[in-house]
Amino acid sequence: MTQKRLDADIVVIGGGLGGTSAALAAAKAGMRVIMTEETDWLGGQLTSQAVPPDEHRWIEQFGCTATYRQFRNRVRDYYRQNYPLTEEACNDPILNPGNGWVSRLAHEPRVALRVLEDMLAPYLNTGRVRVYYHTVPIAAHTDGDCITSVTVRTSHNPDHKSGLRVLHGTFYLDATECGDLLPMAGVEHTSGAESRAETGEPHALECANPLDMQSITHVAAVDYIPQESFIIERPQQYDFWRNYIPSFSRFPILSWFATDADDTSKLKQFTLFPNDQGIVSLWDYRRIVDPSIWSEPLNDGEVTLLNWAQNDYYLGPLIGVTAEEQARHREGARELTRSLIYWLQTEAPRLDGGFGYPGIRPRGDYLGTSDGLAKTAYIRESRRIKAEYTISEFDVSRELRGEEGPKRYSDSVGVGSYHLDLHPTTVSQRTFYIPNYPYEIPLGSLIPVRVRNLLPACKNIGMTQIANGCYRLHPTEWNIGESSGSLAAYCVSNGLYPIEVSRSAEHLGRFQNILLRQGVELHWPAEVFEAEGVTSQSRGS
Repeated sequence: MTQKRLDADIVVIGGGLGGTSAALAAAKAGMRVIMTEETDWLGGQLTSQAVPPDEHRWIEQFGCTATYRQFRNRVRDYYRQNYPLTEEACNDPILNPGNGWVSRLAHEPRVALRVLEDMLAPYLNTGRVRVYYHTVPIAAHTDGDCITSVTVRTSHNPDHKSGLRVLHGTFYLDATECGDLLPMAGVEHTSGAESRAETGEPHALECANPLDMQSITHVAAVDYIPQESFIIERPQQYDFWRNYIPSFSRFPILSWFATDADDTSKLKQFTLFPNDQGIVSLWDYRRIVDPSIWSEPLNDGEVTLLNWAQNDYYLGPLIGVTAEEQARHREGARELTRSLIYWLQTEAPRLDGGFGYPGIRPRGDYLGTSDGLAKTAYIRESRRIKAEYTISEFDVSRELRGEEGPKRYSDSVGVGSYHLDLHPTTVSQRTFYIPNYPYEIPLGSLIPVRVRNLLPACKNIGMTQIANGCYRLHPTEWNIGESSGSLAAYCVSNGLYPIEVSRSAEHLGRFQNILLRQGVELHWPAEVFEAEGVTSQSRGS
C-alpha cells in the first residue's frame, strides 16, 4: 500500500476541542499545521460527542482564553444573525439558545461546528492548516527521545491505495480522546486509578487499577410530540439494561433514581418534564432547542440531549483492552442509550401514574447521524502523560487546600474551574463530586518526562485520575490545547524543546507574555479570591 509523505511544522493528532484550539493557535503563530480527525466533524465534546459546555460561574466575565470567549460570542451571534429570535432574545447579551440549565450556552452541535470552521477558515482556505477526516494514527516512529513521524490511516478514502499517510513534523501534539499516540510513541504515561500510596490523595484507591476509568456516555438527541408514536425497535440489550442495578444503587440504571451530586452516597429522584411537585426534571437539563426564543415556529418543539446518569456506561474501559473488547464496550454504550430511549418511550413512570412517552423521537438530524445518537461517545478520561509536574487532588480540592485558597503556579499557562467530578468508574463504580477551588494549568503538566517533541493537547496532561475530574471540561480542554499549540509554535520558532522553556526564566517569561498578549489568563483575578474568602496574605503558591 502506498504511503504518502506529508510535512508540516506541527502535527496535531485528533481534531477534538483541544486539537482544534491547538491548531488554531499554532496557525495564528505562523506555523504550517496538519490535523487529523477520526470523524467528519471537528470539535469533539462540543460537536461529534454532543456535550454542551460545562463551565464555571464566572465564565461570562473571566476565567477562559480570549479565543474561547470569541467562540462563545460567535455562537450567540450565529443565532442572532440566522434565527428569527424574539426581540428579547436578540437583545439578551447572555443568550442561552436552548435554555438548558446545565450550561449558560446550551446550543446545537451543528452551530458549534460551523463556528469552529469559521474561526479556522483563514488558515484552512490558505492551506496553512490541512485537516484529514476519518483518519486515525496507527504507528509512530522515534529516534531516541524524539518522534520522527506518525503514520495515519484514512478509512473513508475512496482510493484505498492512498489510505496511508506518513506525517512529518517538528512537533507532535496528541489530542486524541484516549491518548492513542502515547503508547505508539513510547511516551511514559498512566491510565485509570492511581493508588493512595502513590499519590497520597484521600479519594484514591488503596490499590492502583489502570482499568478503573470514568464511564463514557453515548449521547442522543430527542424531541417530544405528545400525540404521536415513534417507538424504536426494541434494542437487543434492553432486557439486560432494564434489570441492571449498579453497585451503588438499589434501583435499575433505567429508573428515575441516580446519585445526588450534593452527596454521592445518596440517591435522588428525577423525572422527565418540569412539574409542580418539586422533582428535578431532566428534559430541560441539556435542552439545546427552545422555540420560546423564536419569533416564528421552525420545528415541532424542543430538542434535548440524553446525557444523564441513566446512560453512563461503566461496564468496561476503552483503554488497556483488546480492540475487540473496546468495540464491545463502544457498542454497549450505544445499546445503553438506545435502551434508555426505548424505556422512555414505553416504560418510564410518569407523574400522572402512567408509563412511557411514545412521542419521544430520536433527532439524528441535529447530530449528523441517522439514528439519533452522536457520531461518537463522550470519553471523560484519557491516558495521561507522566509529566514534569503532576496535578493532584491536593492542588484543587477546597477541603484539602483550606485557608491556602486556590493554588498559584509561577509557570501557569491558563486557568479553569470545576468540581472534581468523577462519574461511576468501570471497576470500583466509585463516584464523587468534590468541591474545588478555581485552578491554574502549570506548564510542567504539559511536558513529558522524557520525550522532547510531543505535547498533550486535551485530557491527557500530567494529572491524577481525580484531578482529571475537573481538568476535562470544555474551557480547560480548550485552554490546554491553545497553550500546547502556542508552546509548540514558540519552540519551533526558537529552536527549543518545551523542557528548555520550562527551565529558563527568560524563555518562560517570554512565552507567558505571548500567552497574555493573545488573551490567555494565567492567574485568577483578585475578586475570585475575595469571593472564595481568601485574603491576599493566605493565597496558595
